[in-house]
Amino acid sequence: MNREKRTAIFTRLRAENPDPTTELEFKTTFELLIAVILSAQATDVSVNKATRVLYKEANTPEAILALGVDGLKPFIKTIGLFNTKAENVIKTCKALVDNHESVVPATREALEALPGVGRKTANVVLNTAFRQPAMAVDTHIFRVSNRTGIAPGKNVLNVEKRLLRLVPSEFLLDAHHWLILHGRYVCTARKPRCGACTIYDLCDFKQKTEE
Repeated sequence: MNREKRTAIFTRLRAENPDPTTELEFKTTFELLIAVILSAQATDVSVNKATRVLYKEANTPEAILALGVDGLKPFIKTIGLFNTKAENVIKTCKALVDNHESVVPATREALEALPGVGRKTANVVLNTAFRQPAMAVDTHIFRVSNRTGIAPGKNVLNVEKRLLRLVPSEFLLDAHHWLILHGRYVCTARKPRCGACTIYDLCDFKQKTEE
């Protein structure tokens, strides 16, 4: 796929959704960080249901830390892997209080040093909260990147690096959200909704199915 086609693809995605953002609900960078930690192998819907209740009770590092692991678990028990996530969230809150004056750091190195924060989680926070060009490649973005031909790759890191290199700079800050939403609602895994796809004529998948 050439630059002109990629530009056309993202121009259409931008026209369809000029101000894309995460579907996780948050008011502060800290709330976003905790929501993203909780969202691993879980849906945004399930996380939002839990955090709506949790954040009314505690929405700062100090307040959640005061709950403790056992106090946090009832709030997130409907989310997958909640036992491990509760421990990581409490450890992360302690690290923020002890090492960062309760402020979420804005660097990859510092974020990834927090318990429960891997590269993908760090990328979401860097992009969504701090507006840095970063690609949190999940199953949706991996699928769309390969299926459309925008940035095919054999693994998540490969796709991430290719997206950062190949997506035209004017679209780079919002590309993560456009791709994930497109994969979640249009370019779905089992039955892609090609008839409703705004970039269908530009997609490599269309060419392969017609051959």
